[in-house]
This record gives sequence, structure tokens and C-alpha cells, in this order.
Amino acid sequence: MSTLPLVAHATPDDLIAWAHGRPVTVRQFLADATRLAAALPAGGHVFNACADRYRFTVGLCAALLAGKPTLLPPSHTPETVRQLLAFAPDAFCLHDQPDAAFDMPAMQYQDVPAATAAPGPVEIPRIPAAQVMAYVFTSGSTGTPVPHRKTWGAMAGCARAAAQRLGLLDGRTWTLAGTVPPQHMFGLEATVMLALQGRAALVAAPAFYPADVSAALAAVPAPRALVSSPVHLRTLVQSGLAMPAADLVLCATAPLGRELAADAEALFAAPLCEIYGSTETGQLATRRTAREDAWTLVPGVRLQARPNAAGDDTETWAEGGHIEQPVPLGDAIAPLDAQRFLLHGRKADLLNIAGKRTSLGYLNHQLTAIDGVRDGAFFMPDDAHEGDAHGHVVRLVAVVVAPGLTPARLQQALRERIDPAFMPRPLYFADHLPRNAAGKLPREALAALVARLSAPRPRHPAPAPDFVIDTGHPAMAGHFPGRPIVPGVVLLDHAVLALGAARGRPLAVAQASMLKFLSPVRPGERVEVLHQSEAAGDGGETIRFTLRSAGRDVASGTLQVRANVPQAGALPC
Repeated sequence: MSTLPLVAHATPDDLIAWAHGRPVTVRQFLADATRLAAALPAGGHVFNACADRYRFTVGLCAALLAGKPTLLPPSHTPETVRQLLAFAPDAFCLHDQPDAAFDMPAMQYQDVPAATAAPGPVEIPRIPAAQVMAYVFTSGSTGTPVPHRKTWGAMAGCARAAAQRLGLLDGRTWTLAGTVPPQHMFGLEATVMLALQGRAALVAAPAFYPADVSAALAAVPAPRALVSSPVHLRTLVQSGLAMPAADLVLCATAPLGRELAADAEALFAAPLCEIYGSTETGQLATRRTAREDAWTLVPGVRLQARPNAAGDDTETWAEGGHIEQPVPLGDAIAPLDAQRFLLHGRKADLLNIAGKRTSLGYLNHQLTAIDGVRDGAFFMPDDAHEGDAHGHVVRLVAVVVAPGLTPARLQQALRERIDPAFMPRPLYFADHLPRNAAGKLPREALAALVARLSAPRPRHPAPAPDFVIDTGHPAMAGHFPGRPIVPGVVLLDHAVLALGAARGRPLAVAQASMLKFLSPVRPGERVEVLHQSEAAGDGGETIRFTLRSAGRDVASGTLQVRANVPQAGALPC
């Protein structure tokens, strides 16, 4: 039976993580994973919801040692949890948040004191290559998550090939900091598996906001790599915050434009490597986007053209290397040679309007490249086709986040970049796009946003309460001493209090989601709470808010508010 080691590090005293301000050796990591494996409940599947990347990785390896597959859904909503239980009724949740509430058996991760690992020789566990490591779920077209089975052999092989291609096997201990969550396929591959099989060390703390990314990189030694996504990189570039130098930036989850890639390279003084792949295949190819258009396959992987099912065209299949079974790709690919190719976007995104062709990816790139646009996306509604045999698209919609631009200026800038046939009709402005934690924009979420923006608006906008956090607030003392900024949780708490005061009653917030902190707020700045609300089916309501200060958006998000108001507490934490 073929087996592979749980970690590929050379010695037990090699570093494998930076967790909670301290370095963690392979020795300590294996002790933590072995201890947790022995404590896991009897259930056969583990829903790993740990937010801390080190705890997540310990939980993943503990499940491997215990022979339990890990479940990695696209979100942690109650509906998704119900669907997980339908797939695996014996599942239980491993989490690291004291207030986590999942409708399934649960176990909270318990940290143990440092330096509890026994000295002496350490035997690295070996895992059968055929053992199922995880089921990674993607959002299905019917709304039901679709599971993709991942074996230990395939995931470890993919990580080793990626480490070889990226130059991480150079004898140095690379440190990996990530803005993408470990539950997402790219985050799993590039921040967890690369650490386990690429002899690197991961950074445990989540790094979602510019100040967090800066702090995470500054706290660890070189060589260091930042693992991120286009939407996160755009936020970092637009933040105006200086960043510590990195040695490498890795990017995936959505198409990356050359201009943004060059800006990111300048910000971090490091080369940026874009990764092409999918949940079904794992990582397939890389390119340095700021300098080249062609993609180069990772070692062992091959592409093959085959006739499609209808027999009237060809499609590209990926095979070899870490790919256990050949997988068809949904992208339009133009081979250059056996190892290099050009990517023309997803076939499902290709558009034909009045005989002119383009792709949604190209249009999105042109939209977000406009100066002043923070985010944006084109959308093709399901009913946007003519009734003839050719299926020509007759209208496109676009949603943009561009606080300082007028519709006329934005439309003029678009006309200079795209053919008139692809101009969006209509063009909507929004406070933010409903991207998930990995920076992806699910089609169903974008469709729901377009539906809300196209609905008739109330004649009288909701009142806009405001608040000020003064320098005497307790949170200011430890939040960047000498140059304090208001923590995001304080902004959120005061926004909830301000909304409640404006309504004459406290809000019973059941959930806060899609939170984005876009710009630092200094003590003494007045913050305005812009919001819209709509009734929910359970008698509560959904409030979408944007916090604005000195003419700039500083935060946004969505609150799910219960109908009944508890006697104490404004915001569950």
C-alpha cells in the first residue's frame, strides 16, 4: 500500500507554523495532532470550522490520523449545515469559537500550553495515499453543495508539485501568510498543504484587512509569501497602507489583470505568481501575470484535446501528475506547446452580441481597471437571450463599487475600453459586492444583488444616524499605540447601537455577515451609518449598512435581526 508522510520537513525541530506569537516546531505540531486525534468524537466525518489556520491544520491532520474525512463546505450558513448532515449524518463540528452555534454535534478546539511535546526521536506518521482526506464542496446550480472527493495522495502530490514549481524547496523555511480561508480549495492548497508538504511554516492568525496583512508579514522572518486573491489585492493596493516587503505573492480564485498584478508587485516588492486550477483538479499551472500571458503547467500535468459529447467541437482535459482521473476543463484554452498555453476564459462566460465576441472576464477586467472603481462585475441574466436559434445576448448588467464616480463619468470611461455592443444596460452602483471569504463572487449572490438593485426604491431614504469614538475609548490604548485607529469590532458595535437608537429599540442581531472594513477610522472622526432594510421571512429583517466618514466608505456589511429583542446585549460576539 502506497503511503506518504504527514509532513515533509527534514527534522522534528523544523518550524511548521507561527501561532499566537510563537514559533511551532514539527515536534509540537505532531503532538497537538496526535492528542486531538485521540479526543475526537466517534462521528465519521469532521466539519472543520476553525478560523485559526494552525488549529484548522491540526484538526485536518488529527482527522487524517483518526481516519475521518474532513468536510469543507462553501459557507457555514444553517442551510449549508443541514445539507452537510444530509450528506454525512454522522458528521460533527470542530470549531475554535466559544460562541459557535451549529445544528450538529460539536467539539471546541482546546489549546494546550507550549513546549508539551516530548523530547527525543519523532516518528512521522505516514498516511495511505488512497485515504480520503476531505470532501470539498462547491455551490451547485440547484443550490445544493456538490462534494468533490480528495485523497491524501492527490493533495500531497499537488502540493509537492506546486512547491517545486514555486521554488519553495530551496533549503530555506518559507513562511506562508494568507488572506484566503483554509476551508477554501486555494487556501487549503496554498497555506496548509504547501506548509505540510513544501516544508514551509504557516501563519495562524487570519489576515483579512490591510493592517492585519501588514502586521502578519512584519511579525515573521523572510523568506515569506502572501497567499491572496484579486479582490483582496485590489483592497490592499487601494488602501494606501505601506506593506512590508515579501519574497513572493501567490494569487488565485478569479482572473487577475496585468495592471493589478504590477501594482501588487510594487506594493510588496516581490514577484506575483498567479495560479490556475479548480476544485476538481487542484493547481494546474502558473504564470507571472505582470510580465507574461502564457501559463506553464506544474510538473507532471498534461492537457489533452478531446471531442465533446455532441461531437461538434473539442474540449480540453487535464490529466497526469497529481490528477487521479482525467478531468474536463470548462475553459477555452489555446495550447502553445506541450507545457504552455493561453487561457481565454470560461466557455460559459463567452459572449456573442451582434456577431462580436468577448468574455465576462475581459469585461470585468476593463471595468475594475478604471480609476476610482473599487470593485465591479458584469452580469448576464438568465433571460437575456433573443428567441432565435443563435442565442445572442441582448443586454448585460453591471454592478460597480465606485464611491467617487458619477454614472456619466464611469460610462464614458467604459466606452473608451469596450465595444458599444457590450455596454451594460443598466449600470448599478452598490456599496459592496457579495463576495465570499475567498474573494469569489457567486453567481447566485450577484443575481440576488441585481434583483435588489433593480427593485423599486422607497421614496424616502432611511435616516442616517452617526457616532464618534473618542480617544478615551478603552480599545484605543492597545490598537496601534501612538497612531490609534478604531478596531473593526468597535465600529460594528457602535453601528448596531446607533441603528437601535434611531429606531427607538435595541437590535437583536442574530448574524453579521459580508463585513468589510475598507478604510481606517481615527478617534474623533464622525461616522455616518447609511442603511437599507427589508423584511425577512421569520418576522425579523435584513439590514445592509455602509459606514461613511469624511466622504469615504470605511466599512459595510449585513445584519440579520431577530423579531424578538433580548433583554441584554446588542451584538452577540
